[in-house]
Amino acid sequence: MSKSIIVIGAGDALGGAIAKRFAREGFEAVIVRRNADQLEPLAEAIRAEGGRAHPFGVDARNEEQMVALFDAVEEKIAPIEACVFNIGANVNFPIAETTSRVFFKVWEMACFSGFLAGREAARRMAPRGRGTIIFTGATASIRGREGFAAFASAKHGLRALSQSMARELGPQGLHVTHTIIDGAIDTAWIAENFPARYALKDQDGILNPDHIADAYWMLHAQPRDAWTHELDLRPWMESF
Repeated sequence: MSKSIIVIGAGDALGGAIAKRFAREGFEAVIVRRNADQLEPLAEAIRAEGGRAHPFGVDARNEEQMVALFDAVEEKIAPIEACVFNIGANVNFPIAETTSRVFFKVWEMACFSGFLAGREAARRMAPRGRGTIIFTGATASIRGREGFAAFASAKHGLRALSQSMARELGPQGLHVTHTIIDGAIDTAWIAENFPARYALKDQDGILNPDHIADAYWMLHAQPRDAWTHELDLRPWMESF
């Protein structure tokens, strides 16, 4: 039976790794970000491995676009068995310099769009009594630091959304889970902006996107008598 995963925020690192991992398991990989042109390298990589990829350019903050996305996947591709919300919106501003526009935009990206993704996934999954919804969180999901008022507020909100959905949808057969990615991920952005941190890669000091993706697959494959609601992942040398 054909089935699909929607990855909202399918970037070059974690989102792409998740899409590839599920595609290797036979899922139709629906990869989503605002600019569809930026998805072509990922789509080509998935297809080169024998998988099936479907890129969509969607603004996850736009309710009409999100509803249309989920309708299109259900009608034209395959039933949605998994949905991963993976948008970051990590910004650093002193509180006195955090404008209302910045605060609201970060909330829209990291929290409100997560609500839209989760709601639309639940609407399709609940009648079938199965499905997995994973929200990607961060250290800021549980701890606010100086300069990250907007980001931490949004990530706290996303975590609360996940908790509420898990309690409501678990009895309906849906596995809703939240991850806390506590540490730097191996990306070009980290390499360029934090070279000292990136140098720890040789010591397994930063997170490998493929290894995080393996954990996401594990969450999807869990039997419902042993579901994980929250999973934290960090390099061995990261303090917590």
